[in-house]
Amino acid sequence: MTTTPAPTRDASVSAVADVLRMPEPRPARPSALSTSMAFGHRALLKIKHVPEQLFDVTMFPIMFTLMFTFLFGGALAGSTEAYVQFLIPGILVQTVVMITMYTGLTLNKDIEKGVFDRFRSLPIWRPSPLVGALFGDIVRYTIASIIVMILGLVLGFRPEGGPIAVLASIALLLLFSFSLSWVWTMFAMLMRTEQAVMGASMFILFPLTFASNIFVDPATMPSWLRAFVDVNPISALVTTIRAFCAGEFDGGQLSVVLLWCAGFVVLFGPLTMRLYNRKH
Repeated sequence: MTTTPAPTRDASVSAVADVLRMPEPRPARPSALSTSMAFGHRALLKIKHVPEQLFDVTMFPIMFTLMFTFLFGGALAGSTEAYVQFLIPGILVQTVVMITMYTGLTLNKDIEKGVFDRFRSLPIWRPSPLVGALFGDIVRYTIASIIVMILGLVLGFRPEGGPIAVLASIALLLLFSFSLSWVWTMFAMLMRTEQAVMGASMFILFPLTFASNIFVDPATMPSWLRAFVDVNPISALVTTIRAFCAGEFDGGQLSVVLLWCAGFVVLFGPLTMRLYNRKH
């Protein structure tokens, strides 16, 4: 009987090396958009598992709209029906802009838990976790916008510009909110607790939203306050959206809004990434 000689150790090592050297197609590096969308999907999954996160985008719009309509409507415009035509574009802006601060709170929580340390080890575009979180929040902003518009229609709001104008208004608001969220993202990197992020965010948001043209015509304000209102980016956004809903186009105010959006992203985006790379 003929026996086959057992392979030597060198032959076994050579065979394993040949297998390891077999050409395998290297997976393509994921694009910046695909990784950002993946992290946006992660943000939505968090809402799925903790639906209480939608409380601020469902109850706050309803509460703000009803409260300001029936508290101020009769005093400022003579009736709630008349006031709602003026208020709804403004309350739409206030509602969505106020909930942008939760972007910073969520990111700060992830950072404190060490989640972002794991993301940094992945071979992906570095800003993807931050941009993806902002993409996920756009869904929340959209829900809040729809709720305000539906409630406004129930209360008697009638945009003369029609559905296209309403969609354009919401799209501009989403762009502004996405840009503004980079400010709160920077706060999430700078501050150590959620409470600190919330406190700093509200300290900025309250003057911006209440010292604006959301609730009253700036012509009724004292000159020193009107000077601030006139340069307030929230006022420019509200004026633009009111023009859209009225079937008009205010190119000057629209340009101001777009410049503010670009400024938020260009200034606070790189600052946020610098803090992210240095701290985490």
